Amino acid sequence: MTTNTHTNMQIESRGGKYVAVLNGKVVAESTSKYYLKQKIARMEAPQAEEENSAIKFPINQRFNFLERLVTMVGKNKTASAIVTGDGGLGKSHTVIAALKAAGLRDISDVEPGETVAPRTTFRVIKGYTTPKGLFRVLFENRNSIVVFDDCDSVFKDEDAVNLLKGALDTYDKRLITWNTSIREDELPRMFEFTGGVVFISNRPTNKIDQALRTRSMCIDLSMTLDQKIERMSVIMNTESFMPGVPSSYKADALHLIKENASEAREVSLRTLITITKIRAENDSDWKDLALYSLVA
Repeated sequence: MTTNTHTNMQIESRGGKYVAVLNGKVVAESTSKYYLKQKIARMEAPQAEEENSAIKFPINQRFNFLERLVTMVGKNKTASAIVTGDGGLGKSHTVIAALKAAGLRDISDVEPGETVAPRTTFRVIKGYTTPKGLFRVLFENRNSIVVFDDCDSVFKDEDAVNLLKGALDTYDKRLITWNTSIREDELPRMFEFTGGVVFISNRPTNKIDQALRTRSMCIDLSMTLDQKIERMSVIMNTESFMPGVPSSYKADALHLIKENASEAREVSLRTLITITKIRAENDSDWKDLALYSLVA
């Protein structure tokens, strides 16, 4: 028998199952001790979710807010936007689609030597970057929109945060300065940044540096489990989601995820894609394989 340190629930093994006991009453059970602990964590989550006012807004409405805020960045109405929340549910896709809808082109689609007007392109940066690497990215894209997708390292380094403060400032001229040694033929020590920045992060909003938050338009896409299912349902019915696969197969996959969401190791679009593929490639015996893939 073990005790959950957060809730005083006791986890016991009974008849081939694990049960969570609180004040002598069984409040949750599972055949897996690991997933029972996850279920207990989810039982605690509503209190934390209630404290998050963003969750009170319907998730699809918040995605609409996201499109509008990113459009403002694309049209030079604001310098930056910070997008936070659960991964794997369309943040990056929505940001890119909004920038394209605003008339911007992905810099990777621009032909070498082609001349482009200021603020008509965007560049996506993924993964780790050093402060000096950030300085270079901002300089090379000083007249464009820079999308930092899952580049949480920039939030953890004081020098990187200070560079971003300059890029996102509200002054008429946003000057970015690098005071350490740089070879003269490599990068300038100072330049004006006239572009925009969009951050996409799976980190909670309150973990983002306050100085960056106050300089940016922020949208929190944190979701409850039900909101994740709701969001997946909307995306599932779009033409771009797994075209060629019968809609009934997608609906079967989402139904199975919904029925077993409390024990799933992940609930995201990746989950829906995986289960839909299993449904499409198997006939009457697809559910066991799909359920194993969902919870194992």
